[in-house]
Amino acid sequence: MTRFTTHFGFQSTAAEVIAGVDLTGRKAIVTGGAAGVGAETVRALASAGAAVTMAVRRVDVAEPVAAELRRSAGNQAIDVKALDLSDLRSVKAFTDAWEGPLDILVNNAGIMAVPELEKTPQGFELQFGTNFLGHFALTIGLHTALAAANGARVVSVSSTGHLFSPVIFDDLNFDFVPYTPIGAYGQKTADALLAVGITQRWADDGIRSNTLHPGAIATGLQKYTGGLKTPPDRRKTAEQRASTSVLLAASPFLEGISGLYFEDCNEAQQVTKRPSDFTGGYAGYALDLENAERLWNLSMKLIS
Repeated sequence: MTRFTTHFGFQSTAAEVIAGVDLTGRKAIVTGGAAGVGAETVRALASAGAAVTMAVRRVDVAEPVAAELRRSAGNQAIDVKALDLSDLRSVKAFTDAWEGPLDILVNNAGIMAVPELEKTPQGFELQFGTNFLGHFALTIGLHTALAAANGARVVSVSSTGHLFSPVIFDDLNFDFVPYTPIGAYGQKTADALLAVGITQRWADDGIRSNTLHPGAIATGLQKYTGGLKTPPDRRKTAEQRASTSVLLAASPFLEGISGLYFEDCNEAQQVTKRPSDFTGGYAGYALDLENAERLWNLSMKLIS
């Protein structure tokens, strides 16, 4: 099967991907939009004319960032709203307050490799509860707004970390399986399956969804992975890491494309074994249709 490719690549920036795209009149939400990839995603979408909501845990920290983004993007239509993805009550308050159609939802925020087992207020393992379940509840809560946009896109940021674990359906909260920071983070697999689930269920609403690995930066993650490190030549700047998110959110090249896993602005290759370093690719279980169906049904029960 031929992979979906573009003329963009590893070194492409969000600014290059958004060049020539007009998002005037479009509304977007970017979770975790106050730093790193999220901030660069907001900057790119706003520079193309979109009205962007930064959905963040700490509004006081995000407000100065929003002010800088308004200046640099030349667009005053950037606002900040409170959203704590680890708490389903906060997610519901956010979705209940949303008004009007929503053209772009970028499920970007996340936490990584929490050292010890922690739980959300609703009792879910913190990484799964924040990285996936909060975003799932957000996406479900915004379905009507997305459907009203007549061509909405949902972008779910996964990670090459998903190669460390499939979704552990029978023990999501590590009540039996010994907790490890990277094992729990590996359930970012669920974010990839969300894109598959949306594709299966919401295509008739005109909603398209894809998932991605944004690319690596130098982090302390290797201490949880037996010394496994990202090669220096595979590390990116924040603007480069945001490029694939922006491509999936706004590029006309992605018109009608849904349910795929991207990295470096192109569809990634499936791998049958985790690479010896963080060079990318996706595991088959991350886009498996039955896994996506099982996760969707289970998650609807968890958030009810």
